[in-house]
Amino acid sequence: MNVNVEKLEHNMARFTVEIEEKDFDKYVEQAYKRNKNRINIPGFRRGKVARQVIEKMYGKDFFYGDAANIAIPELWEKVYDESEEDIVSSPAIDVSQLEAGKSFIFTAEAAINPKATLGQYKGLEIEKVDDTVSDEEVEKAINDEREEQARFVAVERPVQNGDQVILDYEGFCDGEAFAGGKGENHPLTIGSGSFIPGFEDQIIGHSVEEDFDVNVTFPEEYHSEALKGKAAVFKCRVHEIKEKQIPELDEDFADDAGFDSVEDYKKDVREKLEKRKAAEARDKKEQAVIEKLVEGAEMDIPDAMIRTEAKRNVDEYAQQLRMQGLSLEQYFMFSGLDEEKMIEQSKEGAEKSIRARVALQAVAEAEGLEVTEEEKEAELDELAKRYRTDKEKIKGMFIGKDEKLFVRDVLIKKAVNFLVENAVEK
Repeated sequence: MNVNVEKLEHNMARFTVEIEEKDFDKYVEQAYKRNKNRINIPGFRRGKVARQVIEKMYGKDFFYGDAANIAIPELWEKVYDESEEDIVSSPAIDVSQLEAGKSFIFTAEAAINPKATLGQYKGLEIEKVDDTVSDEEVEKAINDEREEQARFVAVERPVQNGDQVILDYEGFCDGEAFAGGKGENHPLTIGSGSFIPGFEDQIIGHSVEEDFDVNVTFPEEYHSEALKGKAAVFKCRVHEIKEKQIPELDEDFADDAGFDSVEDYKKDVREKLEKRKAAEARDKKEQAVIEKLVEGAEMDIPDAMIRTEAKRNVDEYAQQLRMQGLSLEQYFMFSGLDEEKMIEQSKEGAEKSIRARVALQAVAEAEGLEVTEEEKEAELDELAKRYRTDKEKIKGMFIGKDEKLFVRDVLIKKAVNFLVENAVEK
């Protein structure tokens, strides 16, 4: 294989790839094997016609189109792996020569990772982030935990705000029952805002097995066109009233949480808050230095690079949907989008992340930062912990896929750490 590289404007490059006819023949043979069962020639059993017979009848280049489709992805992957250029986009392919008796030639135009011209990057001024934990925050975290541990206990009294009721209801509009307006044994927490405005307030004060009406008006922005702005009456009956009981902060509560005393429990809550706020503060500092860095940097980002990044974002979202049991096609049906619209919507975020990455790579180069084997192993350990899987699977997911990208990401993390350590907090 012979590859010629021509640099173009805006960090693009044209790769001209050529292989001799004898080397192209293996792809022709693959194309023949893929298609022979679909070719029907009188006098031959389907799938048993020799390639030479087919080529004699239809021409030596009969399988060339399919052969090119097989060859191009394989050859391009080899170009990507072996090229000294840092290719950062999917290629735009054009077949230049596909004729019997001649070599196979195609061109691939792709983006090359741009270089950023940095402004100031050492001593970047960022706003000081307060990561101290107050007594009030500890108290709120404890009360939130107590709320989560609350129980609903049946009571014999009228409904109060905050109670949970088991409710039957049926809605009528202009004297007629409407679709979706009926429920039986429905659990409803009063004050949750689960129902339309005014509904829950009118349940307060009513008792078990009492029949009563709730009068409401549907909002103008209600999702059902037939009910928008309409007055309605709901016939209701409460079957059960449960009171929310929040546990006391005492030794029993601490014991249930796994601590010897209330003080030990409070100490643990504070330590967790401090750890979380420290991580949040670190994230804010990182974001701040990256924004400052990009503001002072100049770079020419190719459109092809932005599109490839946006497409990758869409593919990752599709994978998340599949994990939830949905396909991208199903998402398109209820969102009104298609793949092209999603890519367009993703371009702004894609360009932002690219600019940050390119600027950080320039910092790494300027400071001579490199990734050691120990740092690669540490990153794999962290990923294995995050994804709760073993290290070998993580290696297959990240290094096996594209080690260059994995190393680049580790290097970028080092550049971010460098910027934060050298930043000035005001």
